[in-house]
Amino acid sequence: MVLCIANGRRLRGGASLHGAYKYGLPFERSKIDTNHLIISVPSYSTKMSHPMFSPDFNFGVNTPPESPTKGHAPKRSFGSHVHKKSDSWGSLIDILEHGIPIPTSLNSGAFGAIEVPATRSPEAHVSQYMNALPAPPSAKERRLSRNSFGAALPIPRSKRQSRLSSVTFANVQDALSSVETDGAKTGVGSPRNILVSQVQDVYAEKVRAAKNMAFVFDIDGVLVHGDRLIPEGRKVLEMLNGNNQLGIKIPHIFLTNGSGKPEAARTEQLSRILHNPVSTDQFIQSHTPMRALAEYYKTVLVVGGEGYRCREVAEEYGFKDIVVPNDIVAWDPSIAPYRVFTEEERASSRPRDFTKVEIEAIMVFSDSRDYATDMQIIMDLLRSRKGRLGTVAADPVSERIPIYFSQGDILCPTEHPIPRMSQGAFRIGLEAMYKALMGVDLERVVYGKPELATYKYADEVMASWMENLHGEERVPENIYMVGDNPASDIVGGNMYGWNTCLVRTGVFQGGENDEENPANFGVFANVWEAVTTACKKQLGDDFKFTWDNRVNPVLHGRASAVE
Repeated sequence: MVLCIANGRRLRGGASLHGAYKYGLPFERSKIDTNHLIISVPSYSTKMSHPMFSPDFNFGVNTPPESPTKGHAPKRSFGSHVHKKSDSWGSLIDILEHGIPIPTSLNSGAFGAIEVPATRSPEAHVSQYMNALPAPPSAKERRLSRNSFGAALPIPRSKRQSRLSSVTFANVQDALSSVETDGAKTGVGSPRNILVSQVQDVYAEKVRAAKNMAFVFDIDGVLVHGDRLIPEGRKVLEMLNGNNQLGIKIPHIFLTNGSGKPEAARTEQLSRILHNPVSTDQFIQSHTPMRALAEYYKTVLVVGGEGYRCREVAEEYGFKDIVVPNDIVAWDPSIAPYRVFTEEERASSRPRDFTKVEIEAIMVFSDSRDYATDMQIIMDLLRSRKGRLGTVAADPVSERIPIYFSQGDILCPTEHPIPRMSQGAFRIGLEAMYKALMGVDLERVVYGKPELATYKYADEVMASWMENLHGEERVPENIYMVGDNPASDIVGGNMYGWNTCLVRTGVFQGGENDEENPANFGVFANVWEAVTTACKKQLGDDFKFTWDNRVNPVLHGRASAVE
């Protein structure tokens, strides 16, 4: 049991859960025994349902000089490698001081990594989902394992490389012809662009405001349902891509807990569905920041996704030796006794003697397509000696290898009218199985929303995309997160100091607002209502959401400098 004390009072469950141990606030440990942990948290405003990150809290990363100071959000990072414990994180590290830190890369990779302090405990919280299970006394007294890898989450240090850019896909460009407004071509010297320059010169103040706001979109349940377009999604992107009063591109990126495909393939697919260009340079999947882990581990088991797509993802990320469950089943079919393994699967697998292979870490990149086989193989590895299949460690808890999940959503909206189980459900099942067999909670790391590292990386991508659009490498001051899942989209945006908009086209189907994780900007019927409301707040109630080729800048109050 964890008790959090702030301002001399015990916090309610939600505030203590997100305000202290899980979301990066420094704290003092008062007392700890096998049943209780008492933590004192510095004072913060209790007016909000959840505390935000303190703007003065030092996460050990730097903000570039060009970036505006965001008084309500943590500083973003561009190149400072965090590899030492700060005083503020002393108490957290003390709890895990018996552990082995994440291994250090011997050879710096192409990207470099920033280690962002974890905002979620690495210890599983499966107890709330299952009945109490008996455990041997030795297991009951055992502390966390030696793998305290969850103290920090690595993310890529720099911008993504252009080799992943979706502009290399010619067929995508053919699918985007509908982006042109009123049939007008949008080349640099086109009549429309000349007119846009004149209009923006007249409305210079609105242009500055438009460049100082940005949108972060979840995808499934906001813009699409699986492969099916939500109509308002296309309309919103057309407006943000220039079909508005100023003819300006309003910055926006995509931050999804979706996964399972290389970024280029996924953006190509989205571009076709949304009839708007989606670049990899503005796109973050749940496992995108996990590319930084390639610097830490050589041989990894990658789980989830269709066929061998996640192997392709891991190869693009730079992992050197990638194993997938089919490789193991092809080597020893008895490891999954209920699996029907086809000859086609056997032909495309890469079997070898896995008793001689040391798998260093497990990466669950996407939803499992075969729970029974994947859980069996993962459990075998978690109990093995040095990640060698066919072995059982003398002390499996202290010797277990790290396991990473790309996201933690339990439910995901699809074409089905009721949201379907997602990767979080697989993780909870695995945690319950581990606790039933081992008597202790499984330590694991979960990326994706609402983890702090994902939002730090989103800042990097946003600044890079701003440079792409407007030549200004900075993070806009007014950021709006639009999502359908209060437990990931909204709580993460609230904690990071963003304006949060909850839509009713996905997971959330509740009342006026979510009771546990309320959106601070409001609840909306769909993404169009959310975005237009935000634009009116930043750009004025008179802002128009279509471009008019008949506009005459000279008639708008003062002459343009580009007449």
